[in-house]
Amino acid sequence: MDSDISVSPDDKGIDKLDKQPCPFCHTKNLTLMEKEVDIPYFGKTFIFGMQCTNCDYHKSDIEAAESKGPVKYSLDIDSEDDMNIRIIRSSEGTIKIPHITTISPGPNAEGFITNVEGIFSRVKSIIEATRENEEDKSARKKAKNLLKKIQKIMWGQEKSKLILEDPSGNSAIISDKAQKK
Repeated sequence: MDSDISVSPDDKGIDKLDKQPCPFCHTKNLTLMEKEVDIPYFGKTFIFGMQCTNCDYHKSDIEAAESKGPVKYSLDIDSEDDMNIRIIRSSEGTIKIPHITTISPGPNAEGFITNVEGIFSRVKSIIEATRENEEDKSARKKAKNLLKKIQKIMWGQEKSKLILEDPSGNSAIISDKAQKK
């Protein structure tokens, strides 16, 4: 099951700053939040969030307390148990699943903590939404086959690879199976 960790105003142990100016609607309805967590094998980490109650702007990110250099992780996925492996992705991280998709950073990218299943669930949702809006039959068939492939990977019936790269060093795959390069 996907176990995203994010910062929301009703969490406990959160440092909050209310009534800040929103960069989009310019009202003072923005709440800034920060939470410190200690993640095994990764260390002390800060999870940041901001949310505007006026225009619904939302942004979150994650940052390691210690400065780290660029990182690249590779994970061979070959069983259903691999779906539970923890993934930490900062807004600067790129996730590649060869022959399926690449999740690239950008101005609206958000950091998150999840697991491999959470990554594949996100990808499935995007492909399903795209498939439903696609009028081209061959594109719909390609999306259907991709969804079947993803489901087989999630059930441990097909192998895949997940690559995580981050120039800031604020991303990681938390597993002995992951190869750090």
